[in-house]
Amino acid sequence: MCGIVGYIGAQEATPILLDGLARLEYRGYDSAGVAVYSDGALKVAKAKGRLQVLSDMLQGGAAIHGQVGIGHTRWATHGAPSDINSHPQVSRSGKIAVVHNGIIENYSALKQFLISQGVPFTSQTDTEVVAQLIEYFYDGDLLQAVGRVLHRIEGAYALGILCADTPDQLIAVRRDSPLILGVGEGENFLASDVTAIIKHTREVIYMEDGEVAVLTREGIQCYNHFLQPVEKEAAHVDWEIDAAEKGGYEHFMFKEIMEQPEALRRAIFPRIKDGQVYLEDFGLSDDYIRDIRKIYIVACGSSYHVGMVGKYNLERILRLPVEVALASEFRYREPIVDGHTLVIMISQSGETLDTMAALREAKRLGGKILSIVNVVGSSIARESDVVLYTWAGPEIAVATTKAYSTQLAVLDLLGLHFAQRLGTMGKEAYDQIVQEMLLLPAKMEQVLENREDIQYYASQYFNHDSVFYIGRNLDYALGLEGSLKLKEISYIHSEAYASGELKHGTISLIEEGTLVVALATYSRLFEKAMSNVVEVKSRGADVLALTTEPHRKEMGKIANGLITIPETHPMLLPSLGVVPLQLFAYYVALMRGCDIDKPRNLAKSVTVE
Repeated sequence: MCGIVGYIGAQEATPILLDGLARLEYRGYDSAGVAVYSDGALKVAKAKGRLQVLSDMLQGGAAIHGQVGIGHTRWATHGAPSDINSHPQVSRSGKIAVVHNGIIENYSALKQFLISQGVPFTSQTDTEVVAQLIEYFYDGDLLQAVGRVLHRIEGAYALGILCADTPDQLIAVRRDSPLILGVGEGENFLASDVTAIIKHTREVIYMEDGEVAVLTREGIQCYNHFLQPVEKEAAHVDWEIDAAEKGGYEHFMFKEIMEQPEALRRAIFPRIKDGQVYLEDFGLSDDYIRDIRKIYIVACGSSYHVGMVGKYNLERILRLPVEVALASEFRYREPIVDGHTLVIMISQSGETLDTMAALREAKRLGGKILSIVNVVGSSIARESDVVLYTWAGPEIAVATTKAYSTQLAVLDLLGLHFAQRLGTMGKEAYDQIVQEMLLLPAKMEQVLENREDIQYYASQYFNHDSVFYIGRNLDYALGLEGSLKLKEISYIHSEAYASGELKHGTISLIEEGTLVVALATYSRLFEKAMSNVVEVKSRGADVLALTTEPHRKEMGKIANGLITIPETHPMLLPSLGVVPLQLFAYYVALMRGCDIDKPRNLAKSVTVE
């Protein structure tokens, strides 16, 4: 949530800050601002609303001249969205400006202390406490003042700090909230996401928790929590800038839906060699795998739904108990984890705070941590025992699509790897699934080619105010993701239910004209799925059904609308089934005039509890 960008160099800072903030819009925000050192003082401009409001105010960057500055897109937590509560927040003298992601948990006590010392406050934010506290301790040495503050504030935060007395430096601080440093020629950058600075540099330094960095034009010096120097090496970012551009598509979400076949090829093909799953540099020995007694899958949002699919598949092929846990609940439930427990963390960004906290709790209890993430060098990746990257490429739209698909593929590959070592799957079944995994991208392209049919159904149903997704087994797990996609970008109330639970209360909500999306791809339970379709239709529901090609004729006799996917191995059906659900949500939101890439109240990476 929120976005940070900072620059120090020889170029005009304001246009660079505005461009970087524009590339962070996908993270979600309700106001934006910049602080730039200009003509001997800090000049601050802030505005509630879209970044364009700020850009117009600054004439695209021409209104404030200067070569060092910080910028921010804020998502309100403390204090309503307003110009005053926007970042940067400044100290009472105007000398110190701070941008901040995260939450200062003890801000209230610190604020009361500062008020007792005669310090006035102008905003309702926790961030202003940081700016005022730095000035309170400042005696000419900014780094030492920051160090004293860090020993007093509690919570999760990423900070960018600029002082008018030291315009030849920026200070960056990170604790439990993502912040990276960009290394350039005669210029350096800080940002909450590499997307903001990839236009200017591909060399980045990943800050660890508790680290502080001082950026000058000549270089970057990092320090630990005790302000002792630490050596850091830059990593090279190898994806192209056009990967973070729309490339002619109207929305990032649609572009990323269409990119899924290629993303699957990147995730799957290098990991299958000579008909065998091959996980390079895999850090779990065969002896350890045979010693596993329980698997946890811990995640949030769409990644949690990947885990729900994974539970069905892994238990079926490994014959081990698999529990899926919401990361936000995991560490508060006193989970039973020991040395025989494998804990799989799934996160697109690798920075999800709840997932990170759950990881640390599982590790403290003695569990082995395996993470499935997209972002190389992310916090979750660095703190895990084993990492499997999805290689999905940058995902900009808030509503995840290709990250979900690649996470699912990697989890399936992991299951096959384990099954072979545990001897829980015969060679014929193993070979069949491996072969079908190699065919997944091409079959997904077939689904995408039929998107006009899905667009037609969206045009028929976009005006519904409540939608129910029903399914059994893998179809239920798939329905969770389909329902989430619809609600998060179209704002339609939508719920997913296991079909067998309809009779236990939910069917009372089915009435004339209610839209029910019935998922019936899992052949083993197709007849039961048909019975549920008849059941809701008898209450007056309109049914849009999703099934496989072999069941087209039978389902087509009773459903009001029908979408089909190619046949594949049952384990892989959700990989194909999710695509029409993504497209349906996209087209419904489009017809309702919603801001698809930046849905209200949502952020790409949730870095606060």
